[in-house]
Amino acid sequence: MKTRLLVVDDNERMIDMLEEYFSNKKDYILAFRASDGIEAIDIINKNMESIDLILLDLVMPRKDGISVLEYMKNNNINKSVIVMTSYNEEETIRDVSGYGVRYYALKPFDFEDLEQKIKMTINGKKANDKIIDLGCKDMQIVVTKLLHSLGIPSHIKGYQFIRTAILMVYENPGFIGGITKDLYPDISKKFNTSVARVERAIRHAIEVSWLRGDIDLMEDIFGHSVDIDRAKPTNSEFIVTIADKLRLDAIMVS
Repeated sequence: MKTRLLVVDDNERMIDMLEEYFSNKKDYILAFRASDGIEAIDIINKNMESIDLILLDLVMPRKDGISVLEYMKNNNINKSVIVMTSYNEEETIRDVSGYGVRYYALKPFDFEDLEQKIKMTINGKKANDKIIDLGCKDMQIVVTKLLHSLGIPSHIKGYQFIRTAILMVYENPGFIGGITKDLYPDISKKFNTSVARVERAIRHAIEVSWLRGDIDLMEDIFGHSVDIDRAKPTNSEFIVTIADKLRLDAIMVS
């Protein structure tokens, strides 16, 4: 029997991406969705026996995620919860851990990592186990901050793809010679989508970056490829250049 998930997030695109990811998974199904805390509480009350795990955003309109957690605690609703949020602050982590939250997944996260956390939670960790996890390594944080500075919003599909691509090239430079042949197919498998959609979404993300990003940062990273007309690099140039910069920065720090 599939594990039935309730996803609570005011970012409809995020829910759509999660729904697409889990649509081909044999063990999980995104059975319920809510865009704010009030809707989430209503769904929980009406489907108490049908929800196995809740993926809960913290910042939402009307009622936020903390309010949902507080309602569940006050009404003795014992459901496994994984919090999804962009806020990486110790105080926030302490707050959610006080409500028995199993994991703290920092956005943007890799969907496979999230699936692994769901699996670990469902497979029976005790409620008092301290398994709060930021879900994000140092380099993932660096890439996240860099992409935000480059003007790429986290809610567009290309954000996840380009972030994953940069991390993969950073960790395995062998991908440099096979962005189209090797890297795109690997990413498409990770997100259960097509190679063409990965390529188009990354291209769109770069176009958004060139409209919104920090010019000085772009010049620092891409050098002469950024001119007065703001000529955009290719997908491969964008991914490889950032991965190379991160690798060089890491060497200089060490």
